[in-house]
Amino acid sequence: MGFEKEASSSTYSLPPYPREDTPLLTKSPPLSSNFKTFANVFISIVGAGVLGLPYSFKRTGYVTGLLMLLSVAFLTYHCMMLLVKTRRKLDSILGFSKIQSFGDLGFTICGPIGRFTVDAMIVLSQAGFCVSYLIFISTTLAFLVNNGIDATKPVFLGFSAKVLFLWGCFPFQLGLNSIKTLTHLAPLSIFADAVDLSAKGAVMVEEVFVFLKNRPNLEAFGGISVFFYGIGVAVYAFEGIGMVLPLESETKDKDKFGRVLGFGMSFIAVLFGAFGVLGYFAFGENTKDIITTNLGPGLISVLVQLGLSINLFFTFPLMMNPVYEVFERRFCGYRYCLWLRWVLVLVVSLVALLVPNFADFLSLVGSSICVVLSFVLPAMFHCLVFKDELGWKCLVSDGAIVVFGFVVAVSGTWSSLSEILAPKA
Repeated sequence: MGFEKEASSSTYSLPPYPREDTPLLTKSPPLSSNFKTFANVFISIVGAGVLGLPYSFKRTGYVTGLLMLLSVAFLTYHCMMLLVKTRRKLDSILGFSKIQSFGDLGFTICGPIGRFTVDAMIVLSQAGFCVSYLIFISTTLAFLVNNGIDATKPVFLGFSAKVLFLWGCFPFQLGLNSIKTLTHLAPLSIFADAVDLSAKGAVMVEEVFVFLKNRPNLEAFGGISVFFYGIGVAVYAFEGIGMVLPLESETKDKDKFGRVLGFGMSFIAVLFGAFGVLGYFAFGENTKDIITTNLGPGLISVLVQLGLSINLFFTFPLMMNPVYEVFERRFCGYRYCLWLRWVLVLVVSLVALLVPNFADFLSLVGSSICVVLSFVLPAMFHCLVFKDELGWKCLVSDGAIVVFGFVVAVSGTWSSLSEILAPKA
């Protein structure tokens, strides 16, 4: 195969420099049990995207939204397993594993252009996640301070409360993003995950009581025009494919990794579906792009919204770390660069200022970037490696995913940009 020569030549050999997935200690870390692998899958996938699902279900209809969500979950799992099978096939050819990440896989199959493509998609997706975090944090805090009044109205020197809170977070994010190693961020990550699970659980309980009280009118099916919009939000919600190869590497029982991953994806799909349906059922046509802004007054509501904001605030530097790894590797000779990190935080903050709607931005990132990263590249890499072994079956199955991915990417991006740029009443 063509990639066999590239992988074995000195010119294209995988570099030994440390990356974001390189162990901090020289000896190999202990391998993960099935339960720990399941927990890692859960943490890697569950994020801010779920908060936009109720609004997406309002746009698409709850039946259509659920079908989209479950379909995307299955296709994402399938493409994750394509990456695992492709890595295992290359390992059997090379005789030992040097492929630790998605970027390594792209490099081994397609050389520098493969790594650059994966790096570019990861940078754009991770930065996109962080933009959505800042939108959520600033919108939520402005909503709390204004007691539910429009957060975009000017309150001080012509600036809205949303803008003021976003810039208020900026110096603190500069400090957090100056931390060199993920090790020092680990306690913050654990705290943020605990707060996140508690807050989302409280939101779902609140939604049940609101639904039983209000019983709003609901739509089961939306129009064709919002199909790609819903797909984009669903793909964003399940984005975590960049972590599947490191997770499989750290799994003790690799023969059961597929089953553990499948169970994890099924559990998350059910959780996401319940969250989206309950949110839409509770508030109907009044469902907002950030579901927590629908919650009524009261101490529990305030604590939930603050908890989710705190979670995303401390998750921001963790999600930006792969972006720093790529930029510092390519432009700073793998060295830590403080000013570069600060510039990237500034750029992400400026983009967040320009995006008016949280869920619309989720759909844009999901359609334009996450679809390529989650569907197109895994299917393409799998086809390149297995085309001689599987023949036309490989070309048909993987080709169908690639075509679907490109159609969703183009149509979904257009649909999301239309929503973002459309004048709001």
